[in-house]
Amino acid sequence: MSVDPAFLGRVEIATSDAMEQLGFRIGEQLEAGDLLILTGPLGAGKTTFTRGLAEGLGVRGPVQSPTFVIARTHPSLVGRASLVHVDAYRLGSEAELDDLDLDLARSVVVIEWGRGMAEELAESWWDIELERPVGGDDALDPSELDADAPRYVTITRGGRSAIPG
Repeated sequence: MSVDPAFLGRVEIATSDAMEQLGFRIGEQLEAGDLLILTGPLGAGKTTFTRGLAEGLGVRGPVQSPTFVIARTHPSLVGRASLVHVDAYRLGSEAELDDLDLDLARSVVVIEWGRGMAEELAESWWDIELERPVGGDDALDPSELDADAPRYVTITRGGRSAIPG
């Protein structure tokens, strides 16, 4: 895993620009073989985070949600790994995800909605949970899902074997 462990933990992100910047800083460090599993409700910032990550990785854009195509590959513009951006929301099982035949060894793979399905794809991964206000006085109206409002990002390492650090 190539990302600085200083990114581990929970942080408040105030704006979509700040979410993209976090993605950018992480994307600068990613290498082929890195797997990131993004979890969070609609409007939490998963695609915004990935847009910044793609810029930091130096891949061709634009980065949009792959909801209807399931997966998009963004080739590198700077001789680094390609980005494979997957939306597992419409997939029903780990087998359907595996059927996509993702190039995990030579790409950076980001899987939105992948928790519970994508963990078997690699020995280790980054688990990134994005939260937005969903209830009470802080709730966002559905028409404001893209509005700047505080989000929380929790980054942990996942793996099938003990990962130091």
